[in-house]
Amino acid sequence: MTDATLATSAPTIQPRVAVDSVPEATDRDIEAIAANRVAIEGIDPEIDGGRFPAKTVAGQPFVVEADVFGDGHEKVDGAILWRPLGVDNWEEAPLRLVVNDRWRGHFTPTENARHEYTIIAWRDAWETWRSEVAKKHNAGVPITLELEEGTRLVAASVGAGRGTHDDQAALRDLAKRMQGASEGDRFAVLMTEDTAALMRRAGHRANLSRYDRVLPLTVDRPAAAFSAWYEVMPRSMSNDVNRHGTFDDVITRLPYVQGLGFDVLYFTPIHPIGKTNRKGRNNSLKAEEGDVGSPYAIGSSEGGHDAIHPELGTFEDFRRLIAAAREHGLEIALDYAVQCSPDHPWIKEHADWFEWRPDGSIRFAENPPKKYEDIVNVRFYDGDRPLPDLWRAQLGIFLFWIDQGVKIFRVDNPHTKAFPFWEWMIAEVQRDHPDVIFLSEAFTRPKVMHRLAKLGFTQSYSYFTWRNTKFELTEYMTELTTTVKKDTMRVNFFVNTPDINPVYLQTSGRPGFQVRLVLAASLAGNYGVYNGYELCEGTPVPGKEEYFNSEKYELKAWDWDRPGHIRQDVALMNQLRRTHPALQEFANLAFYNMYNDNILYYGKRTADLSSFLLFAVNLDPHTGQGANFEVPLWEFGLPDDASIAVTDLVADYDFTWNGKIQHVYIDPHQRPYFIWRLHSPSAQR
Repeated sequence: MTDATLATSAPTIQPRVAVDSVPEATDRDIEAIAANRVAIEGIDPEIDGGRFPAKTVAGQPFVVEADVFGDGHEKVDGAILWRPLGVDNWEEAPLRLVVNDRWRGHFTPTENARHEYTIIAWRDAWETWRSEVAKKHNAGVPITLELEEGTRLVAASVGAGRGTHDDQAALRDLAKRMQGASEGDRFAVLMTEDTAALMRRAGHRANLSRYDRVLPLTVDRPAAAFSAWYEVMPRSMSNDVNRHGTFDDVITRLPYVQGLGFDVLYFTPIHPIGKTNRKGRNNSLKAEEGDVGSPYAIGSSEGGHDAIHPELGTFEDFRRLIAAAREHGLEIALDYAVQCSPDHPWIKEHADWFEWRPDGSIRFAENPPKKYEDIVNVRFYDGDRPLPDLWRAQLGIFLFWIDQGVKIFRVDNPHTKAFPFWEWMIAEVQRDHPDVIFLSEAFTRPKVMHRLAKLGFTQSYSYFTWRNTKFELTEYMTELTTTVKKDTMRVNFFVNTPDINPVYLQTSGRPGFQVRLVLAASLAGNYGVYNGYELCEGTPVPGKEEYFNSEKYELKAWDWDRPGHIRQDVALMNQLRRTHPALQEFANLAFYNMYNDNILYYGKRTADLSSFLLFAVNLDPHTGQGANFEVPLWEFGLPDDASIAVTDLVADYDFTWNGKIQHVYIDPHQRPYFIWRLHSPSAQR
């Protein structure tokens, strides 16, 4: 066959794609997308894509999880980077594989300040090499070349800039020793745990990848997550219905509050009260001579939010109270209500801060069909535009009271005020005063309550007040402790308030007050009571969740020793909270099997099981209830027929449970709850 024949019969070969026909892509473009070879996904917590910060407290481990994985079969590793906001250098905490590419780690911030964190990951060439060499060695496959590769991995890490000065020196020494070493010596040295630890600290990280955003974190002081509040109206602290209470009267009550075990003493508003449209007793629309009005109708000719009601005392008296409270282990919290009485100085000085009707009259606060003619609301916007002077004035009020020594504020109805204002104001305050705590008093739709928490409120009121059955409580607590809310919404379980006299308490008698106390104090890190609760005060306005002869509209003289009180229960719960670390956490809650829907049975424990408490609470305040229940022996790695030492923390005696199934009968008229401590078999009693 001739060359010509070959030429004409050969198949046509398609030309390769010309380089100049490929869409233009610079080396920099390719390097940018190739930089993050290891996938980092599903970070938890990450609040709304990093729009809002997660929350933790100083001194408490902050746990972060992420999905971390790479292409191929190489092993990967990862770490958390974290730092206080404004600090240049990152701290690093390791991630550990949990299961199925899910990794977990933690770090413990010690500073009450804004922080930030992110995730890095890399292909772990050393662990990949080590794993493959072990498999080949065990199978009898020659590993001469593999040992040379390991030696070169060590040499490549010298000068990588990781680890301490001593680590780098150790790497140089190791690399030098491996040059010319025998195969046996190389294997013996390179495969040790010491070498693996050195390479983790100082080895080269191949394809180091970084999550595509830095996430914010608010680190509060411990009182943000663990506190017990006692609410009073200072004007009723004289113990005389004919004499207005003073700050000095409050000082005389401090030993009582301290004795109950509380650490926050919370005041309803202490400012001058308006006279125009003042409310009378039992919320009547017409006040009689001598009626003191509602403390929430703030402002008169005597001043506004930066003034003190004259009958309470002076600023000097107030500062003396702050100091005395501190000596009794108490912090003072103030109620901040944005609304004004019609007599508030702002109405004349800043008329544009308020809504005016077409007839020239001011618009009173309304919740149709209700109208509150003793208060008016400010407006944060004029149409689409904010009112910066009003925003700054509100900020100034908080800063003023901070200067007086107040670091805790309960904010009245924040859900009816502009969201952007709260985000701005809280950030402004905490920039210079990160120890300030804000409690959101918003009983409204769930998403609104959660939004306020994300905007910056340190603590939040909750639906606990209306969750009474076993199903309701279990479902609600599971939501709070297992969803994103565990990292954003720190609940404060108030059992009652001056505005809320729950139906359950109206009809339950003394056992019901004990039940709700134990639930609030044990389920939540933060909880509170309004004074009178310990006296089982629950007389309602018929058909309403309101107190008859409410202290909101009149002076009270409380009989602090009246029969039937539950002061011992209150003191016990607060003492247990202080002495048992399991009660100082929130998300460590577990519900266990108690075969009776009238008994709520749950436990709280520390990670090391050194503090493990069980609660059995009879939710039926009228009738005794009994049931078999399961002792969670499996939590200690014990079989179902094992024995475990127990302490009854109420009756204060020790005994032993033998076997998983036990029985309890709870008579609410004797005591509607049991509290047991389980002792780990591996721990000293």
